[in-house]
Amino acid sequence: MNKIESSRQGTVSRKTKETDIQLDFALDGSGKAEIGTGVPFLDHMLTLFTVHGFFDLKIMAVGDTEVDDHHTVEDIGICLGQAISRALGNKGGIARYGSCYMPMDETLARVVIDISNRPYLHYDVSVSEQKLGTFDTFLCKEFLRAVSQHGGLTLHVDLLHGENGHHIIEAIFKGFGRVLNSAATGIGIAGSLSSKGCL
Repeated sequence: MNKIESSRQGTVSRKTKETDIQLDFALDGSGKAEIGTGVPFLDHMLTLFTVHGFFDLKIMAVGDTEVDDHHTVEDIGICLGQAISRALGNKGGIARYGSCYMPMDETLARVVIDISNRPYLHYDVSVSEQKLGTFDTFLCKEFLRAVSQHGGLTLHVDLLHGENGHHIIEAIFKGFGRVLNSAATGIGIAGSLSSKGCL
């Protein structure tokens, strides 16, 4: 018997002195993205994550981007991780694992996930460009760390090869969408896929 919950959604609001974020996430969506973060490159990447993961994602965010994008990007990662965790509920009945090799022209990225309830990020990615537009490329790691920490995800991201920074980060976000979709798919079991009986 499939124990997947019928409505797998998460809504998160977060307001600090640095950011004000409203985020709605649905695991079982149609790839619909309504995203306004104040960080255009992040908007583009989150749209790719949503479309290639077949999720629905709505984000409205205001942050102190006049300082830099760090607080906004990290806090959106926190909110998305929390929303993913809420959408997964008790994590029962799902495949739990997912892996993806994602090509983007000259780039090949490997993204692997375990919905383990044990947050961990391994990130072995080198991008030669410090900025893409106004986006600091190191913020990709900070974003994924926040998502994994607050989503209870073990996430391994490796760049196998690539030259263009935009292509590299695009492959990562597309791959993240695909592996989360795969790992969250129902496999018709009762309870968690764990010999311990819980995650």
